[in-house]
Amino acid sequence: MLDIIEIQKILPHRYPLLLVDRVDSMEIGKDIVAYKNISISEPAFQGHFPGHPIYPGVMILEGMAQAGGILALKSAGFTPEEIEQKVIYFMSIDNAKFRHPVKPGDKLEYRITILKLRKNLIVLDGKAFVDDKLVSEAELKAMIMDK
Repeated sequence: MLDIIEIQKILPHRYPLLLVDRVDSMEIGKDIVAYKNISISEPAFQGHFPGHPIYPGVMILEGMAQAGGILALKSAGFTPEEIEQKVIYFMSIDNAKFRHPVKPGDKLEYRITILKLRKNLIVLDGKAFVDDKLVSEAELKAMIMDK
């Protein structure tokens, strides 16, 4: 399990674009389960949509990508010092689907599985759930680069 302090040592993102609150489980080289609590105070809700708040799909995909980034950096065998000098660039997001709306008060759970891993390249199967109901899915491809 990783808390927000440990996550910030891995990911360069900060508010309002740090979209992983905690990692519940991670098997290096295999998968990760992480989550974000969706609050009405999210900046995206100011305009998406007033009076009918729906968490934007692009933010769900970004959260999946960030959880996948944690998994990729931890699985690539880098030391903590090396991780600080790396960044993940997402190359493609394929077959993205949005199954159900995500609303304030939801706990958005990211379940990410590695499909392919090389030293600097990773392909991930990303799924997002609310209350064990699939809300979004996509295949994510990323490259680990030096900062």
